[in-house]
Amino acid sequence: MNVDSITNGIVLDHIKAGRAMQVYAALHLEDLGCTVAIIKNVKSRKMGKKDLIKIDEMIDLDVDALGFIDPDITINIIQNGALVEKRMLKLPKRLTNVLRCRNPRCITTVEQEVDQVFTLACEQPPLYRCAYCETAYNNA
Repeated sequence: MNVDSITNGIVLDHIKAGRAMQVYAALHLEDLGCTVAIIKNVKSRKMGKKDLIKIDEMIDLDVDALGFIDPDITINIIQNGALVEKRMLKLPKRLTNVLRCRNPRCITTVEQEVDQVFTLACEQPPLYRCAYCETAYNNA
């Protein structure tokens, strides 16, 4: 399979195999007017298999959402056909409006305009808790 290189844009690399569509949805890539290529199950020496996403345009990325979905994602910034910057992610300490609290008694369920805020409670395995009601959420 041959997928063209991009001249100016972003390549999201080292996505855990099978998570590319979750990244696509979280970043609302369906709303873009540019070319977006999703490549699944690419052979990788480091990971065995991985997914990657190529975006043929410079956009603002929600790095908190990306870090939550997969903290091992690498963000590659491409300009004039060359890699100019490589960003590594980590688990965000705080997530705002990335997750929705599942607790029906949480204030965020009753008051729709209240931000959905989660804080990192444990790094291994990753566990987040609602800042209002302490409901736990993991992305294992």
